[in-house]
Amino acid sequence: MADAAVQERSFAVTANAARRIAALRKMEDDSDSLVMRVAILGGGCSGFQYTFDFDRAINDDDHVFERDGVQVVVDDVSLDLLAGAQLDYKEELIGSYFAVENPNASSSCGCGTSFAI
Repeated sequence: MADAAVQERSFAVTANAARRIAALRKMEDDSDSLVMRVAILGGGCSGFQYTFDFDRAINDDDHVFERDGVQVVVDDVSLDLLAGAQLDYKEELIGSYFAVENPNASSSCGCGTSFAI
């Protein structure tokens, strides 16, 4: 049972996302102390929206996920909506962007930055 609970609260970071986060981090001052924060906010055209920001702090309610030396943090409340999701970085003709593949989303907007459950 414990393995199922851990899996349900998992969040993956792809190699593409880790490479892009590392490259963006290098452009910032004191980049070694930066982590990528992924969070869910109310709003957007589908009810909830994803946010991606650099942060220097890891809070008590944060969960830390690491890939290739890059840390991504998700707060406890956001992780409830992101459980089992994956952060990716896509490079397509329409542009380059971070994308969340979220199994909890019942629908999402065309731009992929907001979703509904």
